[in-house]
Amino acid sequence: MAQVLFINRDDLVRFTSANGNIDTDKFIQYIFIAQEIQIQRFLGTELYEQLETKIAGDTLAGHYLTLVTDYIKPALCHWAMVEFLPFSAYSISNNGIYKHTSENAVNADKNEVDFLIEKERTTAQYFSNRLIDYLQDNASAHFTEYYANSFPDIYPDDTANFGGWQLN
Repeated sequence: MAQVLFINRDDLVRFTSANGNIDTDKFIQYIFIAQEIQIQRFLGTELYEQLETKIAGDTLAGHYLTLVTDYIKPALCHWAMVEFLPFSAYSISNNGIYKHTSENAVNADKNEVDFLIEKERTTAQYFSNRLIDYLQDNASAHFTEYYANSFPDIYPDDTANFGGWQLN
């Protein structure tokens, strides 16, 4: 199956601070990365693949549509921004890595970018926790795939928080 994305460019622009003039080719891979790493982690492999099949077949409806529209999209938009922001000012080509500049703007420094990433991460964690709560409340009735994972599938993670590293 071809790669199916749970959100599109319009969703990212509508629900985040991404500018409407942003080139889709600059961030589409970060949607894929966030979806594969974060969203699949919360859904588990079986439910994730079920949603891919329904979206690809244009049969997303009912509780699955609610799951994607109300819970997955908000989380995925912000996880995609967490992945995209560190690379947003750069282009990689045959001639090397380039940092974009503008005549009438000042590039953000690393601390400012890190601040934006953490703000996006906090928002993504909030929406991911809502997603997890919704799944746990509705899995047995509407999303039986949520509990149907077996090795080597990814089992659903029940927490979206990352509290940082602790060194002993």
